[in-house]
Amino acid sequence: MTRFSIPDMSCGHCKSAVEAAITALPGTNEVMIDLRSREAEVTGEASPAAVIAALDAAGYPARVTG
Repeated sequence: MTRFSIPDMSCGHCKSAVEAAITALPGTNEVMIDLRSREAEVTGEASPAAVIAALDAAGYPARVTG
């Protein structure tokens, strides 16, 4: 599991867009999003760099937090 901080995620639409961007990546098993903390936890084989790139392309810059 890798945790990502996504500071620009602030509403239900943002949450849906972030989830769609991450789940579209090959090797993603599960995505858990906490809108209140603006974080996502991702499990699977997708690399953190791939997740960050997908989120950046979707307009939600992110960084690994754990």
